[in-house]
Amino acid sequence: MSLARVHNFSVSLDGFGTGEGQSRDAPFGHAGERLHEWMFATRWWHKTIGRPGGLDDAFARQFTPGIGAEIMGAGKFGHPGWHKDPERKGWWGPNPPFHTPTFILTPHPRPSIETEGGTTFHFLDASPAKALETAREAADGQDVRIGGGPTVIRDFLAAGLIDHMHIVVVPILLGRGVRFWDGLEGLEKDYEAEATSSPGGVTHVTFTRMGI
Repeated sequence: MSLARVHNFSVSLDGFGTGEGQSRDAPFGHAGERLHEWMFATRWWHKTIGRPGGLDDAFARQFTPGIGAEIMGAGKFGHPGWHKDPERKGWWGPNPPFHTPTFILTPHPRPSIETEGGTTFHFLDASPAKALETAREAADGQDVRIGGGPTVIRDFLAAGLIDHMHIVVVPILLGRGVRFWDGLEGLEKDYEAEATSSPGGVTHVTFTRMGI
């Protein structure tokens, strides 16, 4: 069976996966881009946007290989209230970076949206288990990336559905926002964990389910 994977998900030192006050102009709230500055410096990211150079590249580039579908939350797809705008097609512009079937978990389903580059957004009102089953069918034997935000990843972890997870601990304190680790006490018992410090200041922590 294909794996459910998380890649490049950034968390602050005090455990927040995004800031407070998300809006159309502030996708990560008061955190701004501080959680993701490590990634913007990588060769992988610069290649994605047509620029060379960077750090932490080996971890960042694991985002794509072997992925056949993505699952994300409504907040990662678009700003609060996006479902009230029938023309809204998400944060990502005409060519989103996913290039696979991408499933948006939302209580406001709407018709699928096809974009350039092979990304098609599908909208599901489903449990994590049912969403993963649907995404695996679309992935055609490849793995499924659980893309976030923090609440979605936490729900999949709580349901025991994540096989591999890459968390980037960023040395900033946000103080407020959406907490990531709450309710996941004892999670480490089911995973082999490995931490790698980067010269850029972040720590890459990988969790791999025991036995896979």
